[in-house]
Amino acid sequence: MTYVVESIDTPDGSFTAVAREDGTVVASGWTRSTEQLLARIRPAFRPEEAQSGDVPALEAVRAFYDGNLDSVMTVPVDLHGTEGQQAGWAALRRIHPGSPLTYTEFARELGNPRAVRAAASVCARNPVALFVPCHRVLRSDGSMGGFAWGEAIKRDLLRREARSAA
Repeated sequence: MTYVVESIDTPDGSFTAVAREDGTVVASGWTRSTEQLLARIRPAFRPEEAQSGDVPALEAVRAFYDGNLDSVMTVPVDLHGTEGQQAGWAALRRIHPGSPLTYTEFARELGNPRAVRAAASVCARNPVALFVPCHRVLRSDGSMGGFAWGEAIKRDLLRREARSAA
């Protein structure tokens, strides 16, 4: 199978996506490093290489930054993980822009309010940032918590979503 990679500039910096030929995104984030993105995919499913090409999903990223916050939720993604991770990633896609959850609330959404660390792990292992909006989960005290692409980007994404959702 052939994989393509493309980067665009956003207000939060360079955003890169790796996708299959059919447009399904397998990895994405705020970097220009294909290697960094591919490293986020489970080894058994990791493409050996990705060639420069058109990634249609980046149009949804542009639309997101232009205010159409739901555009990225329509992009097909291919995620490989445990049953719990799969359920968590699906649940992240249901969090509405401008309505972030705490890790405790997210754990409750996953059916176990005491599994806060597991909920945080689901977010941390998300290989398709923005398309699966793990940035919409915060610490109980309202602070950012971790984010693979940096706290500043997470904060900017949440501000953008809060303004557009208002």
